[in-house]
Amino acid sequence: MAEYLSPGVYVEEFESGSKPMEGVGTSTAGFVGLSERGAIEGVPQLVTNFADFKRKYGGYLSENEFGENRFLAYAVEHFFINGGARAYISRVAPQDAKAAEGNLPADTPVLTFTAKNPGVWGNNLNIVIAPASKAKTQILEILETAGGKRYHVKNGVGFAAGDIVMYTDKTTVTYNRVVKCQDNIIEFASEFDESVVDQDLLPARTISTCELSLEVRMDDQVELYENVSFNIDAPNYIEKKTAKSDMIAVSCQIPEGDAVTSPFLSLAQGDEEKAVLSVSLSGGSNGSVASLTAADFIGTDNGAGKRSGIQAFLDNDNVSIMAVPGITDPNVQLMLVAHCENTASRVAVLDLPRDAKKIDDVIAHRDIFDSEYAALYHPWLTVFDPLDKKNIAIPPSGSVIGIYARTDNTRGVHKAPANEVVRACVGLDCPFNKGEQDILNPKGVNLIRSFPGMGIRVWGARTATSNASWKYINVRRLFIYIEESIRANTNWAVFEPNDEVLWVRVKRTIEVFLLGMWRDGSIAGTSPEEAFFVNIGRDTMSQDDIDNGRLVCVIGVAPVKPAEFVIFRISQKTGDSQ
Repeated sequence: MAEYLSPGVYVEEFESGSKPMEGVGTSTAGFVGLSERGAIEGVPQLVTNFADFKRKYGGYLSENEFGENRFLAYAVEHFFINGGARAYISRVAPQDAKAAEGNLPADTPVLTFTAKNPGVWGNNLNIVIAPASKAKTQILEILETAGGKRYHVKNGVGFAAGDIVMYTDKTTVTYNRVVKCQDNIIEFASEFDESVVDQDLLPARTISTCELSLEVRMDDQVELYENVSFNIDAPNYIEKKTAKSDMIAVSCQIPEGDAVTSPFLSLAQGDEEKAVLSVSLSGGSNGSVASLTAADFIGTDNGAGKRSGIQAFLDNDNVSIMAVPGITDPNVQLMLVAHCENTASRVAVLDLPRDAKKIDDVIAHRDIFDSEYAALYHPWLTVFDPLDKKNIAIPPSGSVIGIYARTDNTRGVHKAPANEVVRACVGLDCPFNKGEQDILNPKGVNLIRSFPGMGIRVWGARTATSNASWKYINVRRLFIYIEESIRANTNWAVFEPNDEVLWVRVKRTIEVFLLGMWRDGSIAGTSPEEAFFVNIGRDTMSQDDIDNGRLVCVIGVAPVKPAEFVIFRISQKTGDSQ
């Protein structure tokens, strides 16, 4: 409370009303699968278009080498084509995949370059090394001190302890190491004689630092690192400067007691005629795709920032829809569903095996699952393959997730993502008819069908659950949206006094949010009272709850159900009927 110590007028602000609530995102996708390159461990990386995906993870994979495991790139491409805007990617690779390597045959120091992650892609990497310097100056005078000679320079900016420097008088070259630099006073490891002093306006005798420039190139991608140093204590140390590279990792080993010379000459083995050095990486391998198991896609949990596969998405709070495109191994799909159930904030879009073309085969795979956090789609889609220049069949999960995002953005998460055109799809791998859908739809298998004059459309909106309350995917996703929005926007209430004032504020905050949803048509009811209720107070909390710091709010919402069956009952009207 403010202090009032002298007479006067005091104006104070205080909060008493509801807090504004902003709905969370619902259309961010998460994909797990094989790619040409990319990290196989750590936090999934965000891509916002397919060109972004290709820069970070490479392009399409060949059928001959990767078989049925190659569909991640196609799924991500069709996710964006069908309306998706944001996707996080977790790459999977065989255990025996290797990263390309390369080094210079120098004695000291030794630089080893390794592709940032495994794959044949690293064999296309080339590094060009050239000499560089970040600072140059002249020595104005030599200061004699008890500790030895110190050198007053014109400008000491850029010189740091540990830097290798080159002194030249345009005829001879001498190398030295900086011991200390402060206020334009430099101490060197070895002393110079009086001849190094040059006070001319255009000096002939100068000292300059010795660094390297690296140009890392792969096809049309280039990374440039200027003025990198072998000085481990400097900010421009080569391993520090290249740590954030998307293409290479650099290891620098400098043997102790090494003679003082420029980094470039040490790499060039003293050959002063060389202007640049070039290193090409080799030995990269995609590994044996045949050795892939469900465990590779499920991944391992080695702690925050070191997870892989599906487990990597434990580090991600943004994703709301997930898929492992084309992977129909029940072990992988069940783990993906379990992941979504455990987080309770995302749903899994599952593919059925491509060869499941008979009703019995489809049902057999469908019966593996019983979850309100999963939805199955079939059949596979026929699309054009830019790699082989022909039509191929791809799993539908990428396109369907794109349709989820498109529907969310145009209509809202309450709208069932069905009766929507599948873009860039020229056909179906195995068309199903109405009679077959009559059997599969009640089972929770969402078919994609072709209709004359209407194109190819998603024709189902059910989850893979036996619980009738959650049989529609839009109902499940609507409640995830409400729950996550309330969770994200009510942290301000934590540790507030648990009294009637707080209860009123929390109730009003949630009511305003739900009222906005009702007005947008996201929840059902002819009035707000029919659409939702928010109860908080003595009827939702006991004294024991209050004493133990618990605030309990009970919320009821009437979801909008899709008109799955549109029925017109028609009778014959006779002339004498009234």
